[in-house]
Amino acid sequence: MATGASPKYKRDLIPAPPHQQPEYRREMTASEHDGLRFYEFMISGSVAGMVEHMAMFPVDTIKTQMQALGSCPIKSASVSQALQSILKSDGFRGLYRGIGAMGLGAGPAHAVYFSVYELCKERFSGGKPDNHIAHAASGVCATIASDSVLTPMDMVKQRLQLSSSPYKGVWDCVNRVLNEEGVRAFYASYRTTVVMNAPFTAVHFTTYEAAKRGLMQISPESANEETLVVHATAGAAAGALAAVVTTPLDVVKTQLQCQGVCGCDRFVSGSMKDVLSTIVKKDGYVGLMRGWIPRTLFHAPAAAICWSTYEAAKTFFQELNHRNSNA
Repeated sequence: MATGASPKYKRDLIPAPPHQQPEYRREMTASEHDGLRFYEFMISGSVAGMVEHMAMFPVDTIKTQMQALGSCPIKSASVSQALQSILKSDGFRGLYRGIGAMGLGAGPAHAVYFSVYELCKERFSGGKPDNHIAHAASGVCATIASDSVLTPMDMVKQRLQLSSSPYKGVWDCVNRVLNEEGVRAFYASYRTTVVMNAPFTAVHFTTYEAAKRGLMQISPESANEETLVVHATAGAAAGALAAVVTTPLDVVKTQLQCQGVCGCDRFVSGSMKDVLSTIVKKDGYVGLMRGWIPRTLFHAPAAAICWSTYEAAKTFFQELNHRNSNA
């Protein structure tokens, strides 16, 4: 992604009256960055997040069941066994249980995610497109903001994904959790999620920007053209690496969000240390990598889909803005 405005958008920069100058400077900064305004980043991110999670939802369901199985009655050690277990107990529809919750959470969360990332990247990079520290810091800021939006619906989604889930649907789960466990239950895994996603996004964005730049340098004649193939390839590499590195924390997050449901353990303190020690005691250190295969299989194509969709949406808005400026 470019960090400066393309010359074709500079004609939009019309001097504002003196009394509007402070507000105009903020708008101008948003307009200059990739030729887009803040709300256009939000819409692009929202669309990308929805497409990503809807497309890869069945793989996420398999991952959730594998990670929860360490404390639930059904024992399953492989992807194929987890898939067979889901199809046997709930049928094909079982792969999509909880997709409504993700639909409600993914759009707003990714709108926050990408808009915060773009604004932070512009501010932190200082005009240097290869500033990896700025990319990592921007990713961390983005995930802290977006996780506050997504965590409640992610908890609902994972409880619905469990085999023989006691909940009838999204709103039944929300109401019962509120009545039986209180509001805090929706954010039981928030700290773990942030601790997991901070390094995840740091690795993800740094790898994505580096891979994208490396792929573009392979073909110097098209160095100024960021094609969908480049975005998809760089996104897949970034998603796979970040997923593997952070799998242990993802296992902890799943255990916290599913505690007390379908026979899963309930943790007294709810701390990461308590959950980690319980997992290691029951399953050994290998238990911390439970579900890493479907997690990688989810994040590699999901990141490719997400980045491709996001960049395509940005291109749509850039062309739309350019046409409007010429009208």
